[in-house]
Amino acid sequence: MQERRQLILEKIKERGSVRVAELSREFCCSEVTIRNDIKCLDGEGLLKRTHGGAVRIGKEPERKYSAESIYRHTDRKKSIAECAYAFLEDRDTIILDDASSTFYLAAHIRQHPEKRLAIVTNSLLVGNELAGTSHVELYMVGGYVGGHLAATMGDAAVRNIEQFCVDKAFIGVHGINFDVGITSIATPQMQIKRAIFEAAKEVYVLADSSKFGGGYLSVICPMRDVHKIITDHEVSAENIKKAQEARVPLVIAGR
Repeated sequence: MQERRQLILEKIKERGSVRVAELSREFCCSEVTIRNDIKCLDGEGLLKRTHGGAVRIGKEPERKYSAESIYRHTDRKKSIAECAYAFLEDRDTIILDDASSTFYLAAHIRQHPEKRLAIVTNSLLVGNELAGTSHVELYMVGGYVGGHLAATMGDAAVRNIEQFCVDKAFIGVHGINFDVGITSIATPQMQIKRAIFEAAKEVYVLADSSKFGGGYLSVICPMRDVHKIITDHEVSAENIKKAQEARVPLVIAGR
């Protein structure tokens, strides 16, 4: 699927525009499949969907949001999101926090209606991605809005999260330090993530390979509280070994 979509983008780059019927013949697949590919690529800002086809939108993908961290390590985060989606079951109840990695999971969920989900989030960006999606029952956490990625936080948001009990939560982190645990950039985000750990039966940490090691600010929890860490294929052998020694299941997207 990903290979076919990449080929569609290459053909748009060469031709400036493509037609669904032509791509269907070239790739020996149905027009419905091509339309779904184009819809997905349009949602990611990689092309512009038109009646019967698609056109190139320029050299750089359209940026829907101003937060720069969303567009950092994009390929890694999309790969992690696709991997994380595989751990979801139809009719799961989940929490998504306000990280860029969970934003890409929300985008992936929006594009895949085969699983019906109830989703709780404090992220305005995640809420915007999922609002009006027929296969998602969306609950927004109330509270003061702040932070780089525009999310609710503070005492009201923490109390709101405490009212939920969900199957799974997917969170991003500032860092992963196998000596001290998973870390957050500041106290308000730490409080939200701690509340999520209390509300969810299983917590999955979505962290691209750049998040491992280094210093830390606020410690969210020790490594033993994490159900799984999902990362990308660039994670180092040293960190794979540390995860094994800490007995933390490490899932590497694409493997």
